Amino acid sequence: MNPDSKIFVAGHRGLVGAALMRTLRAGGYQNILIAAHKDLDLTEQSEVEDYFQKSRPDIVIVAAGRVGGILANQSEPDEFIMENCAIALNVIRAAYSIGVRKLLYLGSSCIYPRMAANPIGEEALLTGQLEETNQWYAIAKIAGIKMCQAFRRRHGCDYLTAMPTNLFGPGDRYDAARSHVLPALIARFHAAKQDGIPSVTCWGSGSPRREFLYVDDLARACLLLLENETVEDLFNVGFGSDTTIKELAEMVKQKVGYEGEIDWDESKPDGTPQKLLDSSRIRALGWRPQVSLGQGIELAYRDFLENNPLACAERNGRLALASC
Repeated sequence: MNPDSKIFVAGHRGLVGAALMRTLRAGGYQNILIAAHKDLDLTEQSEVEDYFQKSRPDIVIVAAGRVGGILANQSEPDEFIMENCAIALNVIRAAYSIGVRKLLYLGSSCIYPRMAANPIGEEALLTGQLEETNQWYAIAKIAGIKMCQAFRRRHGCDYLTAMPTNLFGPGDRYDAARSHVLPALIARFHAAKQDGIPSVTCWGSGSPRREFLYVDDLARACLLLLENETVEDLFNVGFGSDTTIKELAEMVKQKVGYEGEIDWDESKPDGTPQKLLDSSRIRALGWRPQVSLGQGIELAYRDFLENNPLACAERNGRLALASC
């Protein structure tokens, strides 16, 4: 990979894609190819093939996909599995068809078994049953991983997968019904603070443990993988320590400045009891996270205040739907 390489970033407007754009440009890579959804529907095979034939990228990063929390996965299982499988199949196949030798596919830590031993190493893939609440998304991501491995095995392509833990940061989706836990908490506590609401209800018991990584730290890991040759093709990317959802909620509450109470609805699902990645493989290449959880929450809340003015108008009735 050199500064003149044509790099196609699929999903450039998403949380991960936007961080990749910032990191690539900071690293001196300016020949970046992007396409808005109205111009390129990644779920449509013919559109993807035509785009690759015309643009001829040298490097491909697959950061596009349908994402969401527990509620979204439970409500739209068919769309989660179909859209994410279609994106992986279309982009990876089109990349190979024009001779792309370097491709990075973004997976998710939810691909690991629900009861995998923590910290979870890459070898845990497909060794047990998935978490039921997000199995549709997980199965689609596993399919993408296996596509990369298949092309690597048969054709010698340098197709890699980065497996990030729970991500957050600038450009996140602060949608009460579809967001992941951290942005959902920011939106809810802020709205409750604005409206003087005495309590906020979160799903589950608050006991599950989760690991959180600032998205620009993931982007730096991705750039490292793109710039180096590796023997392995699957890399966990995590912060290195975890926290309970209850502890996270208290931290977000403090950073937002909300002074009310937190109620826990234990009739709602918790999800996987613990999810902490073993990221020793990527750390061996020299990568380390640079942004702490506390610093990251402050930066994310600042982004929320600056770029999500409509979220301030959300009211408690809608916010109570968000999943933790």
